[in-house]
Amino acid sequence: MLVGHQKQWNLLKKIAKNKTFSHAYLFAGSEKLGKRTLALQWVSLLFGDKISKDFSNHSDFVFITPEEKEIKISQIRDLIRRFSLKSSFNSVKAAVIDNAHLMNQEAQTALLKTLEEPRGDSVLILISDKIHYLLPTILSRVQLVKFNLVKEEEINRYLLGKGFLKKEAEELSSISSGKPGLVMDFISDKKAVGAFKKKIEEVKNLSKSMLYSRFQYVKDLSEEPIETQKTLDVWLNYFRDILLARFSSGNCDISFKSYSTDKLKNIINLIQTTKLLLAQTNVNARLALERLVMEM
Repeated sequence: MLVGHQKQWNLLKKIAKNKTFSHAYLFAGSEKLGKRTLALQWVSLLFGDKISKDFSNHSDFVFITPEEKEIKISQIRDLIRRFSLKSSFNSVKAAVIDNAHLMNQEAQTALLKTLEEPRGDSVLILISDKIHYLLPTILSRVQLVKFNLVKEEEINRYLLGKGFLKKEAEELSSISSGKPGLVMDFISDKKAVGAFKKKIEEVKNLSKSMLYSRFQYVKDLSEEPIETQKTLDVWLNYFRDILLARFSSGNCDISFKSYSTDKLKNIINLIQTTKLLLAQTNVNARLALERLVMEM
């Protein structure tokens, strides 16, 4: 299990043991907190076996992710159909909807029918870092399981327990921004830490560059959609850390010491908006990124 969230895991284990689960749950919290990992571990516990990485080894399990930037009504209808069938193993049926906020209006409306007429032998888990995009009627019919950032000290202890040297553990726990998922990314990909640091240096240089240089950087970045999202994720974590340091009297990055709190908040909001636009719409990536870097 990922570091952190022991309280949530203990609750879920108790529910599984006592078979007192509700029909639907919403695992809510920012990205890279381990919501999906914990959801799949809980499903494995409910089934008494292990879910494979391709999510296809159990006929009573449905895993839904966005198709072409959204979750469509056809996917929800298939889920409803699967839930209507008799269990193949005389066990509970379960479904996980990852990035549930990407359900389009029709999909959310269709899901409501399942939530309004729940079956006693099925468990639905929605995962989202943007629950405000879900219909209020959906939110009112699910049990909320909230995920928060994990303390740096806890991540550090976890890494030391895994055999990392003190210096390595401190560095990884510091740049992970309280997100266990980022820690796992850094552990699984030896080049990830270097790439992370490079993106931080790029945004520092960008803030001091002329508009022409900023636009040239954006032109190159916008041609690689996956790399764009990774870069925006790093920037978002970085500016959030700077903002939090202001309120906690921490050491603020000298590169942005002159930035007001309002300016930092505006940059964070713009990064979030840009990420969402690029993920969910066909907006011109270059124009969206140009608007963002002009504010930096």
